[in-house]
Amino acid sequence: MRNTILALAGLLLTTGAGWSQDSIPLPHTPAENVMWSGGEKHYYSPIWDNEVVTNVSTPSLQVFLPAAGTGNGAAVVVAPGGGLYGLSIESEGRQVASWLAEKGFTAFVLKYRLVPTGKDGIQEITTLGTENPRELMAQVARVLPFSISDGQQAVAYVRAHAAEYGLDPGKIGFMGFSAGGAVTMGVGYEASGKTAADFIVPVYPWTTAYPVAPAPDNAVPMLVICASDDPLGLAAGSTALYQAWLAAGKTAALHIYSVGGHGFGMKQQGLPSDSWIERFYDWAKVHILAP
Repeated sequence: MRNTILALAGLLLTTGAGWSQDSIPLPHTPAENVMWSGGEKHYYSPIWDNEVVTNVSTPSLQVFLPAAGTGNGAAVVVAPGGGLYGLSIESEGRQVASWLAEKGFTAFVLKYRLVPTGKDGIQEITTLGTENPRELMAQVARVLPFSISDGQQAVAYVRAHAAEYGLDPGKIGFMGFSAGGAVTMGVGYEASGKTAADFIVPVYPWTTAYPVAPAPDNAVPMLVICASDDPLGLAAGSTALYQAWLAAGKTAALHIYSVGGHGFGMKQQGLPSDSWIERFYDWAKVHILAP
């Protein structure tokens, strides 16, 4: 598998920015008391108007490479959101990674472990969120530690293979959306050594699933992005997260858009929030890419 990935990487590097069709499995500890069946599911969800992945039981990465000669030596692991019942794999995953690759980043879309679901996990979370939100949060709390562990292993994989991808092992970041933002927070708060990201970008992070706490002593540079009108009320948590880093004297930035809602990702709404990823690039040029 590794030789196949590297061969395809070489082809993509000679033909321009692109993505590897190979799925790189990540090492992971078994999830006690969590059982999956029926396999991982990929489909279009009319509820979310997005391509989604559900019922993920084995974490994996998909690689997006910059065009030959354009790499900036930095990497970003991208964790799509979806309430831990699904992954908005297109607007918060592949499209993000493609944009980053065009800017010279080597991007890795992470499929982390999700709550076990049946035929349509998106319908399940939609129904449960209305009829039994307490049970929804209980299921999320049961699986989230394993999702965070998957995020840490993703960072460790990229760092271990940095030389093969032409990366600086000290410039490996983690960006996550909503539930993926909770995973990002877990990586930022809990990881250390080879599993620790060098910068984090929580985008409308689900702070009710992973509550804000004082910044850790080893807190890395962070950029938080959200919208004031987020219907899940996540602007307050995003602000608290920024304040936690600020109070500890850590490098932090915050972009709160007045309008944008939740789950905007790479969707174009004709709003200033459409350019959030450009603001990430501006920030990265100062804090990550500068010599």
